[in-house]
Amino acid sequence: MSVQLCCLSFRQPYAGLVLDGVKTLETRWRPVLAPLENRTLAVHIAQRYWEGEEWRAVLSGPLGMNRAQIEALLQSGERFGRGVVAGLVDVGGTWLCPASLQAEELRHLEQSAILIGLQEKHLTHLSNPRWLKEPLSARGGRDLWTVEIPAELLP
Repeated sequence: MSVQLCCLSFRQPYAGLVLDGVKTLETRWRPVLAPLENRTLAVHIAQRYWEGEEWRAVLSGPLGMNRAQIEALLQSGERFGRGVVAGLVDVGGTWLCPASLQAEELRHLEQSAILIGLQEKHLTHLSNPRWLKEPLSARGGRDLWTVEIPAELLP
């Protein structure tokens, strides 16, 4: 028996940050996750790494993590390696981040997204992250794609 779910590839360190519950807001230029509101999404860890270090600035700045905490978080996120479906997350509402936001509200959103510069991007709430019992080897896809997860891997 297995379950069929929509899947989205995330580059590291964001895949691990989502599955470890640190990143609770996904950002995309298009409303990719809007059709999945109130559904479960499978999280695929892409082979490629995210270019840029703004995530590190958010973790060490507003979230107040020290180097050891950040390294532990990165190692946790790499526990299954790359090119695998690693976990599940519940998808909430999607909205377009306005170009003009109060600085405090924008800072709060950036902390949830672990990213700076959210204006005019589509934001989606993510909740209830959970790692699979074991990774499921899979080729990533563009945008949403469907994956078949064996029941024995479900958390």
